[in-house]
Amino acid sequence: MGPTRAQFVQYAPAALAVVPLVAGPWSALAAAAAGAGAWAVNVSAPVLRSLIGCGFTATGCGIAAHEVLAAGGNPLIALGLAVPAGAAALAHHRNITGHTPALVPATTGAGAAVGLTSQEQVITAYWKEFISGPTQTEDRKLIQPGANLEHFGLEIDGDHVAFSGIITLPQGQQVRVRASDIASVYRVPVSQVELGDPKHYAPNALPVTVQLRVPAAQPQLAAGAPTTPEEQWDAYVGVPEGAMPGTTLTLTRYDGPKDWEGIATRDRRAIGTVNLQDLAGNLDLETIQIALAPTDKPSQMGVRVMREHALMHGTMLSSVVDELSMDSRGYIRAGTYVDGRAALLPLAQPGSGARHLYLVGGSRSGKSGLLEQILLSAHRSGIAVVLASPQAGTIAGASLSAYLGDGLDEAMGALRLAYALMLDREARYRSPAFPFTDPLVLVVIDEAHMLLSASSPYHLEAKAIVEQLTRRSLKRGIGVVLATQTPLAEDLGNSTVIRSQLLIGGGAVFLRCAKGQGSLVGANAVEGAVGIDLSMIPSQWPGQYAKVADRDMSGLATEAAAAPEDGTFGLGYLLTPGSQAVQFRSLHLDVPPVSLAGGESPVGIEDCDAWRERDAISQTPMVDKRGKNLVGSLADLLAAAEAAASAQEPAAHHYPAGLHAVPGPARSGGAPAAPEGQELIKPRILELLQEHSIPMTAETIARKLEIPATRVKPRLSELKKRGEVINEHGLWRAA
Repeated sequence: MGPTRAQFVQYAPAALAVVPLVAGPWSALAAAAAGAGAWAVNVSAPVLRSLIGCGFTATGCGIAAHEVLAAGGNPLIALGLAVPAGAAALAHHRNITGHTPALVPATTGAGAAVGLTSQEQVITAYWKEFISGPTQTEDRKLIQPGANLEHFGLEIDGDHVAFSGIITLPQGQQVRVRASDIASVYRVPVSQVELGDPKHYAPNALPVTVQLRVPAAQPQLAAGAPTTPEEQWDAYVGVPEGAMPGTTLTLTRYDGPKDWEGIATRDRRAIGTVNLQDLAGNLDLETIQIALAPTDKPSQMGVRVMREHALMHGTMLSSVVDELSMDSRGYIRAGTYVDGRAALLPLAQPGSGARHLYLVGGSRSGKSGLLEQILLSAHRSGIAVVLASPQAGTIAGASLSAYLGDGLDEAMGALRLAYALMLDREARYRSPAFPFTDPLVLVVIDEAHMLLSASSPYHLEAKAIVEQLTRRSLKRGIGVVLATQTPLAEDLGNSTVIRSQLLIGGGAVFLRCAKGQGSLVGANAVEGAVGIDLSMIPSQWPGQYAKVADRDMSGLATEAAAAPEDGTFGLGYLLTPGSQAVQFRSLHLDVPPVSLAGGESPVGIEDCDAWRERDAISQTPMVDKRGKNLVGSLADLLAAAEAAASAQEPAAHHYPAGLHAVPGPARSGGAPAAPEGQELIKPRILELLQEHSIPMTAETIARKLEIPATRVKPRLSELKKRGEVINEHGLWRAA
C-alpha cells in the first residue's frame, strides 16, 4: 500500500530536494540563501525546514529545465521538470498552515496600491483557507464550508486596520460562524470581532466587522483632564447625565480639592431638586462631605465640599440661651447649619396659627435631645405642651409639659385629650380669625410608631385622631410634633395624610437611621429631600475609632461629659416648607435643658370643658371597635365621657412633676383617697393574671371578672405604675 496523500504532502519537499543536486551547485547556494534569510527573521523550525526543502527543489528543477533547453533537448522534458517545483511549492504551503504570519497594514507611498491589494488578498485567503473552503485536509476541518465573505471592504487609518463584509450562505442554510472562530483565525481578541444580531438579519447573511489592529489606549490622566472643581463640575455634574445638568460652578472659596465653596448656576432655569447621592458620586466624595444651601434665586444653589466637617465641634446649648425663645416670626433656634448660620424651626405663624414638625431619627441619633430642646423652647415661649410618650421615662424634660401621658395607655389618653382640646376650640371659636387669647399648644408624640403602626393595639384610633389633628388643628393654635425612628410609611400607620400634612404644615428634621431604613426615595420620598439616605450619616467622625483605641484604664470618670466630637449626635438635615433640605446639627446639650427653665411651673392650658374633663376624656375611646366613626363634636365627646364616668369614679389625674392635684379627700401622706371599690378590683385582676400564664387584653380580663372594661383599664394602669403588671403591645400579664 502506497503512502497516503497527507504523508506525500509532508515528505515530498525532502524527496524532491535530492533531485536537483546533480544539476549543479547553484540550487544549493539558492537554498542556503533562503534558509539564512528565514533564520534571520526568526521563523519557526518547521517553516525553516520546509522553506529550505522547497528552495532546493524549485531551484534545482529550474536549472535542469534551463540546461535541457540550452542543449536543444525536447521542450516537453523541460516542462516535466517544472512539475516537481510546483509540487514542492504546494507542499510548503501546506506545511506552514499552522504558522500563519501576522497581518500588517498595507504600505504607504509609491507602493500603496500594490500593498493594499496584497493585504486584501491575504485576508480573503485566510477566510477561504480556514473558514469557508473550498479546500479541506484530513487533519483540519473548516469552520463552516461555503460561508463566503461577500461585499468585502478594508479600512486603514493610521494605526487602525479593520475589514468588514457579509457572511453569506446558500438559501436555506444558517450562519454558524462565531466571533471566537474568526478571532482565532486572525489572531485578535474576541472583543475586536463584531457580528450582527441574527434576529435582525436573514439566517444565511450576517454582517461582520473585524478590528485587526486598534490604536493604543490613551492614559486616563492625559493632558487637559479635569482637575479643578470647575473642570470636574463641567465634566461630571453639569453634563446631561450629571446630578445638576446644565449648571456651571463659580468658586467663592478654595482651600484645597476637598475644601471649597461655590455657587452652581443654571442659565434662566430652576435647578430643582438635587439628588445628593448622585452629586457625591459625580465628585467622587462621600455624601456627608457635601452640603447644599438654597439661595433666593431658584436658578442658583450654594455648594460646599468639606475635608473636615464644619459641624464636628457643635454649638453649645448654654451659649445660645437667648435664642431659644420664639421670635416674632414664630421661629426658635434648633441648631446650626453647615455654613455657620443659625438653623431655625417654626413653631407658629403669626396671624395664622401653629406649625407642625416631623422628626425622624434612629437610636443614638440625637432625637430625644432635640425633643428636650423643643420642650424648653416651648416653655420659654409660653407654649403649653401635651406630651405623649409611649415608651415611659425616655424624655428628661417631661416635667415641662402641662399634661404627660407616660406609657402606651397614658400616651393614647394624651392623644384623646389633644383631640378634645381641638374640638373645644372649634366650638368656642367659629371664626377662622382665631384671636389666640388662649395659649398655643404643642402636641408632642414621641416614638409615634408605637401608637400608629399596625401592630399597636391603638392603631386605628390613634391613626384617626392624628390624621384629624394634622388636618384641622393649626388654625386653632395646636401644632403636632411627631417623632419616629424611621421615615418608613408603616411607622405612620401607612397614612399618606399624616406625612403630607406634617410637611405642608411645618418643617421636618431628618437624623441618622438604621441601615436600609433611611432612604427618602420611592414610597418614602420627601419633596426637597430626594436622594438623601439617612443611613449614610456616620455614627462617628473620621478618626474617632483610632481615638477610642487609645484605652484609659484609670477607671470610670463619673464627672466626664461627652464632647461634640465623640459622635455625630444631632447631625442631619433640616427641611422647611418650600426649600431644599440643608445639612445642620442640633445644639449640643452641655447642660440639661430642664435646668434652664428656672424652676417655673409648666405653661398651663386654658380653663375649658375639655381640660376640666381631661381624666374622663383620656379614658374614653373615640372610635368604635372597627376603628370607624370617630367622635366628631365636643358635645358627643363629653356625653361619651360622662357615660363612662358614671360607671366608675374618676381616675387619678395625670400631672407631671411640678403640678399639684386638685384638693380633695386625702389619706395619710396627702394622697387622694381611692374611690370606693377600687382596691377590691386590683387584687382580683392580679389573682386572675397570676393564675393564667397566657397574657390577656383588658377586654378579656373585664369579661372574665364580669366588670366593665372602663373600670378595669384604669386599675391596670395603676398596677403597671406600681410594677405589678406588664403591658406588651396591649397584652397584660403579671410581673
